[in-house]
Amino acid sequence: MHELAICESLRGLIEDQARLNRFSNVRRVTLEIGTLSGVEIESIRFGFDVAMRGSVAQFAQLDIVECAATAWCLPCGDAVIISRRYDPCPKCGSHQLQITAGEELRIRELEVD
Repeated sequence: MHELAICESLRGLIEDQARLNRFSNVRRVTLEIGTLSGVEIESIRFGFDVAMRGSVAQFAQLDIVECAATAWCLPCGDAVIISRRYDPCPKCGSHQLQITAGEELRIRELEVD
C-alpha cells in the first residue's frame, strides 16, 4: 500500500510548511489527484487519517479534487480527454498522444490557523 507512504510524505511536507510559516493547526488539506496518477483515492483517505495522528494536521479535513486525464493528439492537433494511459484518440483513433494532465498528485491548498 504505497498510499500510506504518500500520506507520510504529505505529513512531512505539511510539518515543514508549519515550521517555515509558523502555523500550528491545519483545518483543511486539499489534494489534486489525477486519474492517471496510479493512486487509490480511498486508500489515501484512510492513510491520511492514520498518518496525520499527532501532527499539526491531525484534525484536518481532507478534500480531494480528481483531475481528468487529457492528452494532445498529434494527428488531430486537439486536446482530448482519455480514460486510461495508452487509450487511442477518441476523435481519430491515433495512439500518438502526449499526456498533458491527469498524472498530478499535489497539495493544492492548506487552510491553517
